[in-house]
Order: sequence, then C-alpha cells, then structure tokens
Amino acid sequence: MRSDHLLTGAGGLQKGAFPPFAVTAASPVKPMKIGYPCINRSVNCRGNRTFRLASYSPERFIDVCTANLDCLSQVLRYNVASGILFFRISSDIIPFASHPVLDVAWQEILGEKLGEIGRYIRANRIRISMHPDQFVVINSNRSDVVERSVRELEYHADFLGLLGLSEDARIQIHVGGVYGDRVGAMDRFISSYHELLDDRVRKYLSIENDDRCYCLADCLEISRKTGIPVIFDNFHHSLLNRGEPVSGAMASAAATWGGGCGLPMVDYSSQEPGKRPGVHAETIDTDDFSTFVETCSGLDFDIMLEIKDKEKSALQAIDCLSSDPRLITGVDP
Repeated sequence: MRSDHLLTGAGGLQKGAFPPFAVTAASPVKPMKIGYPCINRSVNCRGNRTFRLASYSPERFIDVCTANLDCLSQVLRYNVASGILFFRISSDIIPFASHPVLDVAWQEILGEKLGEIGRYIRANRIRISMHPDQFVVINSNRSDVVERSVRELEYHADFLGLLGLSEDARIQIHVGGVYGDRVGAMDRFISSYHELLDDRVRKYLSIENDDRCYCLADCLEISRKTGIPVIFDNFHHSLLNRGEPVSGAMASAAATWGGGCGLPMVDYSSQEPGKRPGVHAETIDTDDFSTFVETCSGLDFDIMLEIKDKEKSALQAIDCLSSDPRLITGVDP
C-alpha cells in the first residue's frame, strides 16, 4: 500500500497528500524542535508491530520489518508536514533484532529502505532518538542481563548507523537498578560503559534521570566519569530530586552536551490529574508547558513530549510556542 494516502484534517492537514518522500534542500540548524515518541495515532499504521517468538520465521520477520519501516516513512512525512521535527523511533521497529534466534542479515536486506529513510531524515533536519526497553540494564549484577543489554544497545546503534545519522541522534537509557548499593551500582555502570560498550554505541548513548532510583545529581556524577550526555526529564525530576530548581537542573544537564551531540534533549511531561503520582498526562497542560519553557528561556534544547496523546499534544505545543524565536518547524527554502 502506498503511504502517501489522503488524510482529512489530521494534524492541521486538510484534504491532500503528504509531501513526496524525497530529499529537499537543507538549511542551517536552528533550535528548538518539538517531538513525541513512537506512535502516531493520526495515521493508519503501526511502526512497532511484532510477533510471538514461537511464530518466528525469516519470511515473517522481513514482512513485519518492512511494514514497520513503511509506517515510519509515513509518520515522518506526517511530522514534516505538521512541523514536528523530533521523533523517537520505537525499539520494536526491528523485532528480536538482538535475539539469538535471528538468522537474517536484516542490515543487508533492509539496507536500501533504511538508506532512503535516512536521507529524508537528514534532508529535513529531523532529530531522532530511541529508548530501549527497561530490560536494558548495563549495571545489573547478573552477567547474562548485562550481555543481553549490550547486544540490544549494539542493535540500536547499528540501526541509527544504517540511517546514516550522526551522534546528534541519541539512544537514551536509565542508569538501572540500585541492588542495595547505589555507589557500587553506579560504578558498575561506569565500568560497563568503558569496558563493554564499543565506540559505535558510546557515540549515541545518553542517560536520563528517572523517578525512582537515580536522580539528576546521580546522572551528572556518572557523566563526569564517562562524558555521557544527560537527558533531563522534568517530570521525573519533580518526583526524585535533591532540591535543585528546574532552571538550575536544566542548565547542569545541558552542560553535559557538546561536540557533535547536538542540542540537549529534554523529556517533558506532567502529572495526570486524579491519578497516582508518576502517571503521565493524557494530554498536554499548555499552562504548565509554557511555564516550563519560560523557566528555561536562557537555554536552547529539543523537547520530547512524553504525553499519551502523542502528536496531538505536539501540535498544541508548537502552537503554544509559535512566538518563541527558538522554535523551528520546517526547512527553509
């Protein structure tokens, strides 16, 4: 099925086709970009289809991967047409990519399609990230867990590499578990980073403060010993912190970014009213979002909205920031 089918009114688009999947003229990079993770609910496809391991076959694997990549192409076209230039690609886009059962050279079979998608991403200045699942824990006290985690990170790095993306694309992970010894667990993370991860993984890797185990200060300490950039999560920071104000916390995280890593990435969300603490909002609270951006007005960064209605909130955020000179929503002609 062609992915340039017609949509009516989705994301501000009236009746008409998506822009052609073609390379356009690039322009200088400007901050900031707004994004959302993994799923677009306004298009009629899913880019994270998978299947039961018991039903694996090479043919089924390639069919699912091809459908996922076709959907990714469609979502990226929607995003560009809507001014959304930051996107988190689902880790499930290549199912079981790091599993021993896989006996398919997907890098070769899907290489041409990945190259086409990568050219579109680069030409339209789309910022890309990926966020491996919670089972990726390189500070685990179990060697088998660490080994699987390293393989999964290598898959993510290979995927970004096949798209032809530089290190401004990021793989973000949490530090991991505490295991009754925070200092020892942090040391294991640092050792794994230096000793087990190769250059292609370290090129893309970032860490994020979480809401239960490792606050921003812990991530900054790890960054000082590894050079790894820290992605600041404002919602997690509101739940786990050492009293740092948001503006200072943001500045500290931003200082860990440099070189070719691009602008700092920030994860933004807020509390869903009436739910237990830590439940992400169903839709963006534009007042809270505006306050957050204004609080950090002296910094440049790209914002990933971890809001449950995905692209709908991204469009609201873009509208909310329409007068902010930092916002970029397209490639200049």
